[in-house]
Amino acid sequence: MAGRLLLDENLSPRLASALATQFPGSVQVRDVGLKGQIDHQIWAFAARNGFTITTKDDDFRGLSLLRGAPPKVI
Repeated sequence: MAGRLLLDENLSPRLASALATQFPGSVQVRDVGLKGQIDHQIWAFAARNGFTITTKDDDFRGLSLLRGAPPKVI
């Protein structure tokens, strides 16, 4: 079973439904009340709930290097 993706604000919310077959349970940050929240809050939510963060934001790469997984970052 594929993992669930947490799509960052810089990605279209429509991607979650477009990827539903390959990544069931995927959501965009606004779908879980994280729109406008800081990266650390998004990171913590993803780690607690088993999501892989999907983003264009290089800040998450930095967090990944600093903190390690989970969560994974794409």
